[in-house]
Amino acid sequence: MKFAKSACAFAVILALTCSATFKPAAAQDQYKAQIDALRKAMEKYKDYKVAIRDLYLSTVGCVHYAGEKIPDHMVYAKGAMGVHFVNLTVKGPPDPMKPNVLIYEPVGKNLRLVAVEWLVPHTPDTKEAPTLFGQKFMGPMEGHEPLIPKEFVHYDLHAWLFKDNPLGTFEATNPKVNCKGYARTFGEADPDDARARQDGGRKIETGGERHGCPAYRQVRHRANMTRPPTRAA
Repeated sequence: MKFAKSACAFAVILALTCSATFKPAAAQDQYKAQIDALRKAMEKYKDYKVAIRDLYLSTVGCVHYAGEKIPDHMVYAKGAMGVHFVNLTVKGPPDPMKPNVLIYEPVGKNLRLVAVEWLVPHTPDTKEAPTLFGQKFMGPMEGHEPLIPKEFVHYDLHAWLFKDNPLGTFEATNPKVNCKGYARTFGEADPDDARARQDGGRKIETGGERHGCPAYRQVRHRANMTRPPTRAA
């Protein structure tokens, strides 16, 4: 009788444990299926020439961060993002199957597709940060000069579909990616890129819970990116 009660109690505990364990797993499986479908759809862009034909255009510079904390700026872990190819024809709410940015890592004389990104303008009508795959976008933040005008206040979310990121699939930087040997690099570690250090990527008053410092600076909002980058090289 005592054994039966113990067995019953164990079964109840096991059932509760399994319920708590499998529900999040089921949610993860749901996102995994979506992410796998996205990865398959993006495979054609492993050839950057295909990306260009589909109007993903290079911003030229390879972006990297030293992990240095700069007052009033977004804080990024040490690592790189890579070379961004932006498609300005992709507009509207973020589409999980249509990121508007592709990210390539320079490898020798080639570019290797490593990640995608959703870049969403912050407008006066924006109430909260967008979400995809259960992930909240970073921001709002100013544009990262010199590649993006600082007036382009936005949210963004990265997904490292084609290269493992030890920091996490949706983190902004990847310590396994680097810009070494690439002709045009931009980031905190570049002494010649003081302008980017001073102006790019400031965190904005209305959000930025995931990253950044507590001090903010109010800037003018822009509904979309109509200006070209102020300096491409």
